[in-house]
Amino acid sequence: MPINIPADLPARSTLEEENIFVMSEDRATVQDIRPLEIAIVNLMPTKIATEIQLLRLLGNSPVQVDITLIKAEHHVSKNTPPAHLERFYKTFSEIRRRKFDGMIITGAPVERLDFDEVDYWYELADIMDYSRTHVFSTLYICWGAQAGLFHHFGVHKHPLPEKMFGVFPHMVRDRLNPIFRGFDDMFHLPHSRHTELDLKAVQDHPDLELLADSPEAGVAIVKDRKRRQFFITGHFEYDADTLAREYFRDKDKGLPIAVPRHYFPEDDPARPPFVSWRAHANLFFTNWLNFYVYQDTPFDIERIGPEANDKAQ
Repeated sequence: MPINIPADLPARSTLEEENIFVMSEDRATVQDIRPLEIAIVNLMPTKIATEIQLLRLLGNSPVQVDITLIKAEHHVSKNTPPAHLERFYKTFSEIRRRKFDGMIITGAPVERLDFDEVDYWYELADIMDYSRTHVFSTLYICWGAQAGLFHHFGVHKHPLPEKMFGVFPHMVRDRLNPIFRGFDDMFHLPHSRHTELDLKAVQDHPDLELLADSPEAGVAIVKDRKRRQFFITGHFEYDADTLAREYFRDKDKGLPIAVPRHYFPEDDPARPPFVSWRAHANLFFTNWLNFYVYQDTPFDIERIGPEANDKAQ
């Protein structure tokens, strides 16, 4: 899906080197189609790396995608240059009257905090409420998924005795769901988190459908039965070396960190990691954009609202 992003966004050169189709604004304006409007609420501290990871997965289809990057307005980011945030990001107050075909809410390294201890929690809660009436389909990732399930459905997160860290096999629960079109029965998904969701709480909730889980990693993908909302507890978007960089960073700091499971060959950190999730990651994002956004979103974006959004597949 060609993504329309500013020419000077740092992610652009990386994506072009990888042969990802990135469209110029000049070319986008002469195409006689309505692009999909996708908002990314980027809560990660390393925002530029997350931009590249997500844009890579959004970038290979005939349909235009216009990206709007959103930051927490009252949070000071310590790992992204202020000039980058000022140039490329909007705040919720700047976009709250707009409507979007899709929204992605990322994770954040705050899962050990109670939700209301996070300094941007109430702003995020406003964004999540807004998404129910102004966004056709929303994708929540990792802590973002836990936040969404708690805010919308009262499903709590629980601390783990040790970090869920590695790449784990998962089983598809609903083979007929369009989000899994082209999937194998088993797929791999990276996880990096200190908390988990209770499987029974998800299964027993009348408004939630468990789509995929793992014997080791637990709940993986959940869908809202009434709306086009998806909650992923792992990270399809991770680069090949993301877990390795996290492992060696913490190890160098002397922090307690186990070798990520099922990631390095024979669990040997001296060997390059083995990538086993990339194909399904691309399939998942392509299926989300196609079956849950593009195929059904109103051509007139202003028609997006509660009635359109509630016709969930």
